[in-house]
Amino acid sequence: MKVKTSITLSEEIIEYIDQNLDQMRTRSEFIERALLVFIAQRKRAELNARDVEIINKRADYLNEEADDVLSYQVIQ
Repeated sequence: MKVKTSITLSEEIIEYIDQNLDQMRTRSEFIERALLVFIAQRKRAELNARDVEIINKRADYLNEEADDVLSYQVIQ
């Protein structure tokens, strides 16, 4: 379901949108697609940050495991 809303944008942004509509028919479609990309990037960044937090919490354990595995390698 689409909801009609009103936003205020600078002339520069409107000019850029108008010059880059390509396959999109309307400014609304351009803005919606841009926002969907932005939202996807934000969600991906949040997931990555959560993954880094988990890895950091387990870093000592993971480093000990890596040291243990490396100790089994034969050096020639």
